[in-house]
Amino acid sequence: MSRCLVKGIPIGRDEPVRLMGVINCSPESFYKGSYVCSGTVLCRAVDMIAAGADIIDIGARSTAPGAPPLSEQVETERLEKALGELDGSGIPVSVDTMHAPVLERCCSHDIHAANDISGLRDPAYARLVADSGLPAFLMASDRQPGDSTTLAGTFTALETVVSRCADAGIDSYVLDPAIGLWTPERTTDLDWELCRHFDDFTRFGRPLLAAVSRKTFLGEPGNRSAEERLAASLGMTALLIDKGADVVRTHDVAETAEVIRMAARVVDRP
Repeated sequence: MSRCLVKGIPIGRDEPVRLMGVINCSPESFYKGSYVCSGTVLCRAVDMIAAGADIIDIGARSTAPGAPPLSEQVETERLEKALGELDGSGIPVSVDTMHAPVLERCCSHDIHAANDISGLRDPAYARLVADSGLPAFLMASDRQPGDSTTLAGTFTALETVVSRCADAGIDSYVLDPAIGLWTPERTTDLDWELCRHFDDFTRFGRPLLAAVSRKTFLGEPGNRSAEERLAASLGMTALLIDKGADVVRTHDVAETAEVIRMAARVVDRP
């Protein structure tokens, strides 16, 4: 299996399961507990690293269903304020954006990876990642982020992402099967299906990202709110580690670090 390096941190099947802590600079985020206001980003990031995070993922645009639109200018301003706090800290940082102009501005700061939910759909974004040498976290997407509505379609979308990487000359990347309600056509049934078959995605020979933290399907049954989905998130994380997850993206770093520590003992990860 190929490895991916983020600021010297190796990600892959023969490596420890890595933990990506989420910092949202978007007050529109579906989980209000993940919002970090300007001026407190460095403090939150330091706390996350101390609690067990390997990488901090900074985003400034909510991608939850029904989230209000946001201009690239506002997204850029939010990210640059956050990244300005982290410059010189030495903390491994990935930037969660699917817009090439936004990523280009972020490249003037200390960033170490790009997190693109559109899976390099934009050739300009792919060129920027290739030219900068940034490793990338890339979600299964065809024409828009997470637009597959079936398990088979998700495999096809990931094949497309892999082809985009090859065309752009990008060889350091992690694949994300796109669990979540990304489009109106998707249902939580697909999320459960993707989790059941998560180990099948190892066929791509690439590290895999499990990004399920507090997502809608984990509130079933009972329609539990995001604030009530911690236990389900932790349980699903343990299962996905057993099914081959190499990176776990989470809002809840300390709790997830404990899950990773325990699960790694069972599945014989370093």
